[in-house]
Amino acid sequence: MTITRAKLQDLNDLALLFDGYRTFYKQDSNIETAKRFLKQRMIKGDSIIYIAYDKEKAIGFMQLYPLFSSVSMKPMYMLNDLFVNSKYRGQGIGETLINRAKHLCQSENNKGLAIQTAFDNPAQHLYERLGFVKDTDLQFFWSNT
Repeated sequence: MTITRAKLQDLNDLALLFDGYRTFYKQDSNIETAKRFLKQRMIKGDSIIYIAYDKEKAIGFMQLYPLFSSVSMKPMYMLNDLFVNSKYRGQGIGETLINRAKHLCQSENNKGLAIQTAFDNPAQHLYERLGFVKDTDLQFFWSNT
């Protein structure tokens, strides 16, 4: 398995994984819109995307969004998207992707790494095993929809 920072030439493979990620969260499949969304993130530099390949087959990805902590005056990342093809789960791919994100944070001397996920996502056990602590602060969210 190899993990690299995604480039535009990875867009077709990445869009298929991203579409699988979105359908996992009960969104309608839409490869073309997924491709446009990801392409914009890559072109604008809005996010950092890593993609995992087994030989030449794309098997997983993660997308990190930059954030800042005003209190510590340090940058950090939000690991917003993490997905491994169901045929490849249980092989440590998600853990390897997360460790890549942690290494990036360490190399940039960031405050840390936050993960946003569904309250019932079974991967929470993986996050806790890798040293993440569930945030108990009261959080609020406003939706424009």
